[in-house]
Amino acid sequence: MQTFPPLSRRRILAYGAASLLALAGCGVKHAGGFAALVLDMGGPDDHSFNEGAVHGLRMGRQKLNLPKSQTKWVESNSPSDYQPNLTALASAPYQVVFAIGYAMFSALKEVAPRYPKVKFAIVDDDAPPFPNCEGLTFKEQEGSFLAGYLAASVSKTKKIGFVGGQQIPLIEKFQAGYTAGAKTADPAVVVTATYTGDWNDETKGRSQAAQQFNAGDDIIYQAAGKAGLGVIEEAKARGKGFYAIGVDMDQDALAPGSVLTSMVKHVDVAVMDTMVRLKNGQFDAGTHIYGLKDGGIGLSPMRYTKQDVPPGVLARLQTLTQMMENGTLKAPVTMQEAAAFHPPALPSS
Repeated sequence: MQTFPPLSRRRILAYGAASLLALAGCGVKHAGGFAALVLDMGGPDDHSFNEGAVHGLRMGRQKLNLPKSQTKWVESNSPSDYQPNLTALASAPYQVVFAIGYAMFSALKEVAPRYPKVKFAIVDDDAPPFPNCEGLTFKEQEGSFLAGYLAASVSKTKKIGFVGGQQIPLIEKFQAGYTAGAKTADPAVVVTATYTGDWNDETKGRSQAAQQFNAGDDIIYQAAGKAGLGVIEEAKARGKGFYAIGVDMDQDALAPGSVLTSMVKHVDVAVMDTMVRLKNGQFDAGTHIYGLKDGGIGLSPMRYTKQDVPPGVLARLQTLTQMMENGTLKAPVTMQEAAAFHPPALPSS
């Protein structure tokens, strides 16, 4: 099993900061700053969604040459923390407050209208209908399509798997794109799917991966947050010939040689871009969508596994990328669309 270091000083300070911030709604004054994040559960070192957001905050700070004191992130240990955390950062005030995760939509809808001079951005959901709110969403189906094409092309058993977190429309985009990509590579490939129902339980991710591997799958794509790390651990334990596919961040280095690729969802790019747009007076209410074309989505460089992929497959991945970027190929976003999807014709070599 993967082990994690003891609670770091950074984490301890973050907990302390979160406790202080909770008092902000009770009249405690804070100096505020430029940008702040409210992280979802799982912590800043989840090797996934939250960590990408923290990285984006740092990227934005460097891009805008801001002092460290102008940015902050706080953790959420349960859904009951969302509204107090958003309120505390807005009242500090920070110029822009990010809600990292669709689960914060209801809390943001309550907080945002109370702070009309503060800008808010929610990741993975459309913006609440207020002039100070943006939604930051992604074309996960595009990167997942590439991951599915790659998996079906490399698979020896022609059975590949998918482990999702919660069975919601957001994660259905991952599954639908993955399935359509796999069918484009080989219409006969079998794609199995299960859901952990939990974003943070690595044991569930690992047990579901074990079941799929035991049933004949040799590559499993995970879109399950921290629970998905269990899929990577199980692939590593199985050894040569078994792969996981990472998600959100480049997770290839978590198990070199056992992670075929990662479908990188650049939450970091979205956070940085929003900070830059705000600085330039270009923050616009509504939803901003990031895909392959604008660098919001893409596969990892496959530093440890590229030698396992035939050159012709790599060339066709590039062709598929270009087709999605120019709009001649649209990856499905629902399983109903995936079932009706007709694979495009591709060169044989």
